[in-house]
Amino acid sequence: MSYLPSPLECIKLLEKYNCSKEVIAHSKAVRDISLRIAKKAGADLKIVEVGALLHDIGRSRTHGISHAVEGVKIAKKIGLPIEIIKIIERHIGAGLSRDEAKKLGLPEKEYIPETLEEKVVCHADNLIDDCKKQRIEFEVEKAVKKGQKEYARRLVKLHKELSKICKIDLNDI
Repeated sequence: MSYLPSPLECIKLLEKYNCSKEVIAHSKAVRDISLRIAKKAGADLKIVEVGALLHDIGRSRTHGISHAVEGVKIAKKIGLPIEIIKIIERHIGAGLSRDEAKKLGLPEKEYIPETLEEKVVCHADNLIDDCKKQRIEFEVEKAVKKGQKEYARRLVKLHKELSKICKIDLNDI
């Protein structure tokens, strides 16, 4: 693995790339929940912490769904390890299929989290609304109201998978 920045260096990177104070606060909230999940799940805490802090670095360029793609460009420019790049790329929603990505105007590929660390950060992001912890049902309900049934299904599936690994309903973490 290549160089992994410290948490403080991650915050400095977000500032360097002109992420707003709100994005930085959100990233810290996602980091806090991610670490709680990661400890219970046995995930790599350093990868999870750095991935959570930097997952939205692409929001320095756009607040649209393509912030993940922009974040990957920044992460590669910085020289971040592939593990962090994949967290940034695959954190959107509960992951996106190739078809969903194409419909959203993203490069045509899978954006589904694969590793435990990718899943932890992705799901923690769904449990944080701005900087406040929310129940997964709130995010599922929003997706259903928007007609995003596949997304809602993946949210529930990821929640159940990680809750089972952690031996606790992650709504209660």
